[in-house]
Amino acid sequence: MQILYFDCFSGISGDMILGSLIDLGVNLDDMQNELSKLNLSGYEIKSEKVVKKGISGTKVDIEISKDSTNNNKKRHLKDIKKLINESTLSNEIKNTACEVFEKLAAAEAKIHNTTKENIHFHEVGALDSIIDIVGAVIGIELIGVDKIYSSPVHLGRGFVNCEHGKIPVPAPATIELAKDIPVYSEGINKELTTPTGIAILSTLCSSFDYLPDMVINEIGYGAGNSELEHPNLLRLIKGELNIGNKKNVKEVDKDSNEEYISIIEANIDDMIPEHYSHLMDLSFKKGALDVYFTPVQMKKNRPATKISIISFPDKINLLKEIILKNTTTLGVRSYTAKRERLNRINIDFDTSIGKASIKVGYKGKEVYNWTVEYESALKLAKKENIPLKEVYNIINKEFLSQKNNLLD
Repeated sequence: MQILYFDCFSGISGDMILGSLIDLGVNLDDMQNELSKLNLSGYEIKSEKVVKKGISGTKVDIEISKDSTNNNKKRHLKDIKKLINESTLSNEIKNTACEVFEKLAAAEAKIHNTTKENIHFHEVGALDSIIDIVGAVIGIELIGVDKIYSSPVHLGRGFVNCEHGKIPVPAPATIELAKDIPVYSEGINKELTTPTGIAILSTLCSSFDYLPDMVINEIGYGAGNSELEHPNLLRLIKGELNIGNKKNVKEVDKDSNEEYISIIEANIDDMIPEHYSHLMDLSFKKGALDVYFTPVQMKKNRPATKISIISFPDKINLLKEIILKNTTTLGVRSYTAKRERLNRINIDFDTSIGKASIKVGYKGKEVYNWTVEYESALKLAKKENIPLKEVYNIINKEFLSQKNNLLD
């Protein structure tokens, strides 16, 4: 699985995203060719290599012609969405870019106590910000990855000047957009993260955590404007999700029905039994594939419960946190396994006593396993006034005689 990871140790802004994408290998001409599909003119994208505290990165500047009719034009959300949707960009780019602007509009509307439709975008409606947002979405598509992740985001602190006057850092729109995202500040008196940057990040990323287990293939650095006490860079890391701790291992072909999963476990001997149900509910809501509890004997022969959670690898850190926060354990363990799944189909099977719903597991044209759905069998038992176990026997016997012809 190809993944992209935003390392936001110095915050994030629209131009830093563009810089990191170009530094990673996105061709600027290709990006500009896609941007030309928007009905916009009067701007030029320039990039150059710079050095920040000894680390080189790419600095992107969007230069606006002074006589451009598009420059700093006030636009409402509907105007920007119309501009994007009437372009010849791909539908995926259109939808994602519009989603970013929807988020920005919602944040601004809440701050100003109005509606999204009444918001006219000040800085984010300016030409350079449209290029930042649409260009970032284009760059991600040009890279071609399956999943996007991010580190916790460095926000900065202090105050910044805008058309409303002097406002605190993080700016109100930034902190509104940062809801449910892990953020921090290490005492740097600068605006490190902009509303545009956090809006793009929150739209693109599926989770926010520290660097996942991965095989790193490429790294890019996008430079910010200011000189700080640390490198003012956004680091972009591309690679493959590292399954099974093997170098260069890739997700198996979906057609083979094989896939890699993570198994997370913890042994607990001192938790209130009712809490296990809550843990199970939380885990399923956060993407667990299965959760089960096994009675075990721990040291000194104490009875205990082993918690086991199965998930896809990209959910492992989130589910570890759920166990650590919601149980009494002092640690968790995890490992990777490969599983093979049968193809599955639900069918309505005609029997001598009526239709029965059956879940079938098969490979190719061969049926391997099947399960009679309980509710379906119970309905037939009541209808025919015969024991439930007899209904199961009838269905299984008749299904067994025909199963090899069902998938022809």
